[in-house]
Amino acid sequence: MINTLSRMIRTGILTEEISHPPGADLPIGNLQENIRRILGRALCIRHVDAGSCNGCELEIQALNNAYYNIEGIGIKFVASPRHADLLLVTGPVSVNMEEALKRTFDAMPDPKLVVAVGDCGACGGVFGKSYASRGAVAEVIPVDHTVKGCPPSPVAVLQAILETIQATA
Repeated sequence: MINTLSRMIRTGILTEEISHPPGADLPIGNLQENIRRILGRALCIRHVDAGSCNGCELEIQALNNAYYNIEGIGIKFVASPRHADLLLVTGPVSVNMEEALKRTFDAMPDPKLVVAVGDCGACGGVFGKSYASRGAVAEVIPVDHTVKGCPPSPVAVLQAILETIQATA
C-alpha cells in the first residue's frame, strides 16, 4: 500500500488539458446564452442508432462524462423525439430501422435539425447500400450536418452540434 501511494505521489496527475473545438473558445456563459437566444431554452438532443457498430455511441456517451460535461453548457439528451430540437443519428440506416427513423423525425417539433455522425451516417461507410442497408442517413431523412470519422472524436461531434445550432441563428 505504501509503495502504491508513494508511486502515485511521485507520478502526479496524468490527465491532459481539455481540448476545445475551434471556434468554441467562448466562455461557457456565452455558449449558454447563445443556445438560449437561439432556442429559448436548453438544447435537447434525441439520439438514434440506425444500425451502427456502437463506435460512435461510445464517443457520444463520452460527451456526458465529467471531462466534456455538455450538460454544463445547456445541452442534454432526451428520451422522446417530441422534446428534441436536434436528432443525432449514427450508423447506416438498416432496412429494419428505416421506418423507426422516419417516425422519430416526424415526431420532432419544427425546426428539425439532424446531424449524421460517423462515416456510416454520412455516406454508408463500409456497409454502403445493400439489401440490408439503405446507406447514408440523408437517403432516408434530410440532414443538416455530417461528422466524418470512424468514429469521430467527441470534440468533432460537439463541434458539429454547435455549428448546426449556429447555422440556424
